[in-house]
Amino acid sequence: MSVPIRSVKPRAAVLSMPEYHPPLAARTALRLDFNENTFAPSPKVMEKLWGITAEELTKYPEREPMERIVAAHFGLQAEEVLLTNGVDEAIHLMCAAFLEADDEALIAPPTFFMYDVSVQMMTTHLVKIQSDETLEFPFERFMAAITDRTKLIIVASPNNPTGGIVSRDHLLAICEAAPHAVVMVDEAYYHFHGETTMGDVASVPNLIVARTFSKAYGLANLRIGMLAGPADLLTYVRKVCSPYNVNGVALTCLPVALEDEAYLAWYVSQVSVGRERMMAGLRDLDVPFFPSSANFVLMNIGVKHKELCAAVRERGVLLRDRSADPGCDGFVRITIGVEEHVTKGLEALKKALAEIDWESPKSLKAAGPEEGEREYE
Repeated sequence: MSVPIRSVKPRAAVLSMPEYHPPLAARTALRLDFNENTFAPSPKVMEKLWGITAEELTKYPEREPMERIVAAHFGLQAEEVLLTNGVDEAIHLMCAAFLEADDEALIAPPTFFMYDVSVQMMTTHLVKIQSDETLEFPFERFMAAITDRTKLIIVASPNNPTGGIVSRDHLLAICEAAPHAVVMVDEAYYHFHGETTMGDVASVPNLIVARTFSKAYGLANLRIGMLAGPADLLTYVRKVCSPYNVNGVALTCLPVALEDEAYLAWYVSQVSVGRERMMAGLRDLDVPFFPSSANFVLMNIGVKHKELCAAVRERGVLLRDRSADPGCDGFVRITIGVEEHVTKGLEALKKALAEIDWESPKSLKAAGPEEGEREYE
C-alpha cells in the first residue's frame, strides 16, 4: 500500500515574509561594505580573549551579571537593560513581544531591512512611510500615519543606509503621539553622531532604545547588542528571550570594551575625520551623496552602480550596492574607517570612476509614494 507524499508547510507569514541574503562571501578585500569597524576592537578585548580558559567554554553563559555592569556604565538600572544577540535579535524580540496579527507597525524606508523581516513574521500590517527624494525622515507624514492600530514604531537615528538623523525632539514627539505603541529608537550608529534618547527611558513609558557593540566597539563577530527601556516593557521582552541568547565569549569581552573609553574615542575620531575627508573627496569627484552622521556615506552613482562596485572590488575594496532599497536605485554605500582605509577607498573610487567612463547624475532622485499614502507590504 502506497503512502501519499506530503510536504510540510510553514506558517503563511513565513511564506510571505521577505528574506535577507547578506552578500558576505569572499570578503577578503578592504571591508567598506558592511559598516563594521574596519580596524580592530580595543587591545584589551584581545587580551581578554586570550585569557578565556577551557573550563569557561564548558559553562552556559550568564547574562544578568553583565547586564548590571552595562546598566551601571550607561547610568541605568539593571532591570532597564536587556543584552541581545546583536540588534537583529533585539528587533525580533520586540516584534515577538508586542505585535499581534492585526496590529500595525510603522517604519520609514529606506531603512534597515531586518525591520521588514521581523515585523512581517508577526503581522501583515507593516506601514511604510517612504522618504522623499531628499531621503530625510518624513516627520509630518509619519506622525499622520499613527493610528489606534499602531502598536510598534521603529525609527533608526542615524539611519541606515542614508546616514540621516531624526532629532531627539521629533523622537519624543512620536512617543507622545502614540502612547498606546512601543517606540523603538535604533541607535546602532549613535557614537558617530552623539545625540541619544537613552536618558529619556526613565521618563518616557513607551520608549525603548537599541544599541549595538558591533560598530564603534568592533565586536560584530561576537554578536552583542542591547535594549534599554522601562523595566515593565523589558519584562515582556525577557519572556520571549532565550536565557542563553548571548554567548559567553561576548559577555566576557564586553566589560573591558566598555572600560576602554580612550580607545573608543580614538576610533570614533578617526571615523569623524574620515567621514569629512570622504565627503570632500566625493565633492571633488562630482559624486552626489547624502550628508551622513554615521560611519558610512551613501552615494548616487546612477546606472553604473554595478560596474562601479565591480571595478572598486578589482582594486581590493568592497562597497555595498543599495539599489534594491526603496527609493535608492543607483545608490552605493561606502563605510568610513581609519585614516589609511579612507585613503585607499578614495583612491579606488577615483580610479574606478574613470575606468567605467562614469558621468555624474545631475540630481538626486528617489521615488516615493504621494503625500499621505500608506503603503502596506
